[in-house]
Amino acid sequence: MTLKQIKENKVFKILSNKYVIILILFAIWMGFFDENSFMNHRELDEEIDKLENANEYYKEQIETDQKIIDNLNDPDSLEKYAREEYKMKKKNEDIFIIEYDTVDKD
Repeated sequence: MTLKQIKENKVFKILSNKYVIILILFAIWMGFFDENSFMNHRELDEEIDKLENANEYYKEQIETDQKIIDNLNDPDSLEKYAREEYKMKKKNEDIFIIEYDTVDKD
């Protein structure tokens, strides 16, 4: 192909149009280099997904803690919780803590 044939090619005419060139440069600029580029949006979307997952996790933890708090309104449950979690005891009472060895001995 000669230079004249290349210039007469339909694709070359479209691509050499100044508006098409500006449009391509604009798309490249907005896609990769601009502050609001596609790459930045993708990173921000990933961060939003992580934060939404963390938000769901903390909501579940709040619900679990709320159930524990509601359960602790009963004096018997409060006493049981204090004995189990904080090793509390009544006066003149002995507590024996039994720990199981979880290491397998082969």
